[in-house]
Amino acid sequence: MESHASDANCGKASDIEKIRAAVQVAAQERADDCEALLVLLRQLEDLHRDIRETLFQEALPTNRHGLYSLLRHIEVNGGWPYIQRMKLAELLKRSDESSTPTTEASEG
Repeated sequence: MESHASDANCGKASDIEKIRAAVQVAAQERADDCEALLVLLRQLEDLHRDIRETLFQEALPTNRHGLYSLLRHIEVNGGWPYIQRMKLAELLKRSDESSTPTTEASEG
């Protein structure tokens, strides 16, 4: 996560930075537990969806000028928030790489 100029301008960056730090600590505490990290990612995705479908939609501009300003802000400050999912092919590729014996192991 990165902070955006609009957060700093609104004076709201400190509470968001605390949330970011708390999530980072939670992730580090689960660093060796893939399933626990998956639960954390699902919680973040659910939170993202909830904010987007409720508070964000309710706060959307109701006129063209406001909408234009919002779109301009999105363009200038890093685009639309998106939670990217790992592709199955990438997951399988990583699995294949970790199960392929190295040349050193096969020589010994």
